[in-house]
Amino acid sequence: MKRKPLVALVADRKQLGLHPFHCVGEKYISAVVGGADCLAMLVPALGEQQDFESILDLVDGFLFTGSVSMVDPQLYNGPTLPEGQNLDTARDKTAMPLMKAAIARGIPVFAICRGFQEMNVVFGGSLLQKVHETPGMMDHREDSDATLEVQYGPAHPVQFSAGGLIQRTSGLGEYQVNSIHNQGVERLGAGLMAEATAPDGLVEAFSVKDAQAFALAVQWHPEWQYASNPLSASLFKAFGDDCRRYQASR
Repeated sequence: MKRKPLVALVADRKQLGLHPFHCVGEKYISAVVGGADCLAMLVPALGEQQDFESILDLVDGFLFTGSVSMVDPQLYNGPTLPEGQNLDTARDKTAMPLMKAAIARGIPVFAICRGFQEMNVVFGGSLLQKVHETPGMMDHREDSDATLEVQYGPAHPVQFSAGGLIQRTSGLGEYQVNSIHNQGVERLGAGLMAEATAPDGLVEAFSVKDAQAFALAVQWHPEWQYASNPLSASLFKAFGDDCRRYQASR
């Protein structure tokens, strides 16, 4: 029996006690397994200690997840991170080269939250570090004291670009999404096309214009309760279907 497509998720490097651990949030893994109907493989954030080409040869897709850490601002000539925000340079050195190489190879890529910000930087874009302090912008942060159901509940609408990947995939023109981020796109990277915008004009999703495969990044969290959300379900199904197409094309 033919195996299901294998999707790689790059881990965060976290210090737990005296030892470093490599971790991926279960909700992302569950969305790959249940929503995309694929196998999930966690890739430790070891940078070039592991052979990137061998990883690329092995997998049929990549999901780049959200995280509490931020992309190193040195990678986009940004200011020093505000106090209280954390770096994960081990993930930067693992996820971003793999993302760039995967898209170039035509391997399907789905990027969420931190992954969205990684992809913008990979394509030469820059990030706002405090969207809520930028004139004319909304506060896109969650209420840290609220329950998870409230934090991940619908926060604001996004408008989808006519004829874009999300609009074609979902059949929707607008949808209410959650909002759990303080950073966002300042300058969209070269070769990227806006797929969704918030009411304040902030780019909330983009795709890679000339990609050979599914290459989509979203700022919100479609992995949260994906099965009961029509937009999320459609995105993970489209991603999984393209992983199956890529697997069959090998």
